[in-house]
Amino acid sequence: MGSEEKLHDHESNEDFVCKKHVKFFKRCLDILPSAYSSLDTSRVTVAFFALSGLDILNSLHIVEENKKEIIEWIYSNQKLPDHTPADTDMTRCGFRGSSTSARHKVLSQGVCDYDCSHIAMTYTALASLVILGDDLSRVNRSAVIEGLKALQLSDGSFRPTMEGSENDMRFVYCACCISYFLNDWSGLDTSKLVQYIRKSMSYEYGFGQGPSLEAHGGSTFCALASLVLMNQLDSSLVADELEQIKRWCLFRQKSGFQGRPNKPVDTCYSFWVGASLELLGAFSCVDFPSNREYLMSTQAPVTGGFSKWPGNHPDALHTYFGLCGLSLMSEPGLRKIHAALNITQRAADHLHQLHSKMNR
Repeated sequence: MGSEEKLHDHESNEDFVCKKHVKFFKRCLDILPSAYSSLDTSRVTVAFFALSGLDILNSLHIVEENKKEIIEWIYSNQKLPDHTPADTDMTRCGFRGSSTSARHKVLSQGVCDYDCSHIAMTYTALASLVILGDDLSRVNRSAVIEGLKALQLSDGSFRPTMEGSENDMRFVYCACCISYFLNDWSGLDTSKLVQYIRKSMSYEYGFGQGPSLEAHGGSTFCALASLVLMNQLDSSLVADELEQIKRWCLFRQKSGFQGRPNKPVDTCYSFWVGASLELLGAFSCVDFPSNREYLMSTQAPVTGGFSKWPGNHPDALHTYFGLCGLSLMSEPGLRKIHAALNITQRAADHLHQLHSKMNR
């Protein structure tokens, strides 16, 4: 008897408060609570958690009346070429996280100080458009690709903005997702990128955010998913390495999953590590009942949502990744996810249809 069969034999779906989770995400779309004020410049990503979460819950229909408005709002955050004397290139193009960064002081030449795209916002904006059924026809593809090209560093990694910031595996993953969504890999030096990923594998066979850094569940997913999206997983890692990575991931399960050795379990790692195992073809080795029991302990049955740890306040990120973790275990009523793209398989199928039309 497999793990999934054992789960459904001994667990009912009665304690999963689906309708409450739908309301939780609807609130995230309608108005952000004061506790989320620090996320004002990342609204596109918060919207992605809500939209993709509703999609997983098979409840995207509740935004049908506002779908066009949401799509227009996402496109309003597309950073297009300025074509001014001070900014004739497209290196700042992509998507902003909100209109906030477009309202800063304007320079004398007419270019906004902080008005540039962010690689994570570009990924979540494109993902949200696909989730909503958009055809991406209004995406300035050449500008996005040029903007992406400008963010890759000499070691193969990516920084998130032209204004400068950290560079690590998170943004490598975002770059690969953007390229996959647009079906255009010309914005990446994939050879350097693969080298960066390989150099970031630690002695214990997890992946760090960069070379010589501690292995981490989130960066391990980002590394593996990037290789999968580039169709280079098997060509970049040998069989023994893949087996050792599986082992590292499986050892992260205690009840739910932890992100690193000797750390407490955390809701979101049911996706980060669980999806890594899914990409490696080893998710069936997970203890489903134990993982589900932990996720249910972080569920907020009154307000809806999931928290990082039991007893904490729920938030959009952990609610979304908690649902992703349950979806990987085929929780009744939830749509299946495309693990590498971090969207539902339904949304991924729509994307692949768009790619087919483009190639005709």
